[in-house]
Amino acid sequence: MSTHLLTAALDAAERGWHVFPLRPADKRPALHSESVCPLTGDCAGGHRKWEDRATVDPDRIRRAWADRPFNIGIATGPSGLVVVDLDMPKRKTNSSMDTPGGVTTFKALCERAGQAVPTTYRTRTASGGRHLYFTAPDGIRLGNTAGTLAPLVDTRAWGGYVVAAGSSTAAGPYEATALAPIAPLPGWLSLLLQPTRLAPVGPLVAPVVSGSRAGRAALERECRRVVAAPEKQGNNTLNRCAFKVGRFIAWGDLARHEVEAAFQGAGEARGLTAAECRATIRSALDSSIRTARPRETA
Repeated sequence: MSTHLLTAALDAAERGWHVFPLRPADKRPALHSESVCPLTGDCAGGHRKWEDRATVDPDRIRRAWADRPFNIGIATGPSGLVVVDLDMPKRKTNSSMDTPGGVTTFKALCERAGQAVPTTYRTRTASGGRHLYFTAPDGIRLGNTAGTLAPLVDTRAWGGYVVAAGSSTAAGPYEATALAPIAPLPGWLSLLLQPTRLAPVGPLVAPVVSGSRAGRAALERECRRVVAAPEKQGNNTLNRCAFKVGRFIAWGDLARHEVEAAFQGAGEARGLTAAECRATIRSALDSSIRTARPRETA
């Protein structure tokens, strides 16, 4: 038994945070996966994932941490937490040394919003980043985000977890650096994290396009995919779909200006700007035409 880790897990549970074991000296859950679930104990009624099995029960925590020196995961959703993760840039190239980290980009976000950097409980991560803990807003079920607020600024809420203070990995320890009370999630941050409600998209009115039947069918199909693209995936979807159709231009089945016009309309219907559509379509078609294989080998 690691007394230090057990004490840290019990301290977190006393705060009302639902904890579960992570692999020793690691950030990954130590619980079994669904593929090898014995369907007994906690899983007698069906496999339960780490978020479902996280607990504040001190007896269960003592039994778990008596087995091995597990690191401590906090399931943020059941704990009523939203944790802002200010990450460090990856140290893969010399240029990354000049890349601003999450602490810097989050501070800039606060300044643009006319807000001070919130004072709340925070920890230092093993990589040198920061975790800012907030209580989740009532009546709103927030999920995880990655880079939505700013570069290298992620959030963990329902469906997510963070490594608790007291844990450690080969990169270093997780330590509490500000023992201030946990502040409520600021309203302006809550608004930024709430999913955008999209207006219903009307039926796509496709322009009249000449060319082969197969080419016209592919163009119409891919344009509809652009219009129906998931939130925040409009540009990626436009790029992917335009690339797929580019080969029909290379084969002489479709006229490029007609393809560009069709995708331009689809992209703007999805909510992309006209300039964004033009740049993405041009790049995707250039790449597709340049790399298109002969029809007989495609």
